[in-house]
This record gives sequence, structure tokens and C-alpha cells, in this order.
Amino acid sequence: MLLVAVQLASACSSLNKVEQRTTQGPTAREMWYMRMIVQNGREPTFDERESWQDQLDQKIARWLNDHPEDANSLGVANLRFDRRVVVGMTKEQILMLLDSPVAITTDEGQMEKLARRYWPMLKGNVTEAWVYPMGWNLYFAGPRLVDITQYSS
Repeated sequence: MLLVAVQLASACSSLNKVEQRTTQGPTAREMWYMRMIVQNGREPTFDERESWQDQLDQKIARWLNDHPEDANSLGVANLRFDRRVVVGMTKEQILMLLDSPVAITTDEGQMEKLARRYWPMLKGNVTEAWVYPMGWNLYFAGPRLVDITQYSS
């Protein structure tokens, strides 16, 4: 019986392990919510959620007013509606959604460590990496997001 319990626990923990290369990253809400729990040791209140949502709406509206040429582009739909980081976004858009990263690096050795098994596909194509909680790593070529990896367990 103990062996079955150990095998079940091992199987469950491996289900929670994430190792992915993707074109879509975290949402603004996921990242904000997680940061609130870490900072305050509790879930955000209704009023805090509403206030954050209003502030984000205002940031996005200002950005759209400042960039009318991009307002109707297909890529902006993720910014306006899903509020999810996707490949092709600018650093400015990502900062609007996720706030500042935990770390930034332009060192190729550091980026190789972050990318792990995906480094051969990224090498030579990325100039900078931003590290976010929950194992999210965002890779840039100049001002544009070109790749995303996530490692967590």
C-alpha cells in the first residue's frame, strides 16, 4: 500500500512540472494575483482587484491613444482583450501587462541557462531575456518578444 501511495505522489508531482517553449505567456491577472499573494500573504480583496483592473484599463487606453496606428492590429487584440503576453509584443506592452521582471540579462551564458534544452533554437536569435515568477522567461530580439519558455515544478 505504501508503494502505491509513493507512486501516486510521484505521478501527481510530475503532472505539476512544466517545461515548455510557447508563443503565449502569462496573463496580466495571473502575474498580478501571484505577486499579491507573495507580497501580502493573502489573496487580493474585491476592491484591490477592481482597482488593479481599472488601472490596467487606463494604461491600455493611454497606450492605444498614443499608438493609433497599432490600435486595430491583430496583435493588439491580446493586449486589449486577453491581456496575455504573446510573441511579437514590445517591451513597453509587456511592462504594461506584467510590470517589471525579477531579472534582466543580456549575457549569453545566462540566457543559455534560462532556456535550457531550448537554447539551440534560441541561440543567435535573442539579445535579452527577462525573468518573471512562476518560471516564465521572455526572450527579445531588440524591442520585440521573440520567444517564451517556462520551467516550474
